Amino acid sequence: MTPLPRLQVVALPLTTRFRGITVREVAFVEGAGPDGAPGRGEWSPFVEYDAATAEPWLRCAEEAAAGAWPTALRDSVPVNVTVPACSPEEAHRITVAGGCRTAKVKVAERGQTLADDVARVEAVRDALDTAPGAAGLERGRVRVDANGGWSVDEAVRAIALLDRAAGGLEYVEQPCATVEELAAVRRRVDVPVAADESIRRAADPYRVRDLEAADIAVLKVQPLGGVAACLRIAADIGLPVVVSSALESSVGIAAGLALAAALPELPHACGLATVQLLAADVVADPLLPVDGVLPVLPAPGPRPLPELLERYAAAPDRVAWWQERLAATLAVRQDRRS
Repeated sequence: MTPLPRLQVVALPLTTRFRGITVREVAFVEGAGPDGAPGRGEWSPFVEYDAATAEPWLRCAEEAAAGAWPTALRDSVPVNVTVPACSPEEAHRITVAGGCRTAKVKVAERGQTLADDVARVEAVRDALDTAPGAAGLERGRVRVDANGGWSVDEAVRAIALLDRAAGGLEYVEQPCATVEELAAVRRRVDVPVAADESIRRAADPYRVRDLEAADIAVLKVQPLGGVAACLRIAADIGLPVVVSSALESSVGIAAGLALAAALPELPHACGLATVQLLAADVVADPLLPVDGVLPVLPAPGPRPLPELLERYAAAPDRVAWWQERLAATLAVRQDRRS
């Protein structure tokens, strides 16, 4: 039996609660990079995901560790600041500190109200309009992400109110859970609709296209199996693409940037500035935006520093849990091939 690859697992604290967590666990797998030196790819499916869901994330990590990224068509990528479902005051602070001219605002959080969402979006709009240096620049853009949290009727009502609060939304991401619901919402609102979960969690990601359910495709490189896999989806789905993150470290973000850099067209800012949500990282120069853009790095991307891997190393029981998870994920892969 082939021994399992050794994983290096870290626990990175967040600056604010996001997706219900305050610590992000991340694992790294090794591979032979293009220069002969060991490359590392990030494997960081969220801990609640099962082995079948985690398998494409592992393919992405293996692709990155091997340095198998396509030729970049651009050397930088415009990005948005991500605003969690927080208070208006915190949303304002995060938007200004983010230094981007586009903001993605989380809405439809369980336990919160539409009034909370409206107040948060209004605060973000104010922050974009009044941030230092904003005068004379193109007006900042606001997009919202509901993570499938609304019914069709709730979405139609919420989008109208949030569009007004934002002074015009760039788009609304995943307002409802199903592709059919997205299509119904899209027929009833003027704001463009973006699909995320309806692509990355779907058995058939092209139903979004076939049902004319979205104006924009949000692609996340880990959940969809890597840069090459995402490029195939982007070519076939026939929609403008926004590349977004899955709350990775800078190592994982580099793979998302490789995808964004290889797309023939990139009409929207990408959701790849989420290293701003981490209180720690594993590389010497974390991928933080400057003037709203991130640099594109050559394959295999940044290498974690040993001292940072040691400083933020996960507890031994968590490392063992990830090793067991890796075994289960590889077993799923073997079953699919047999």
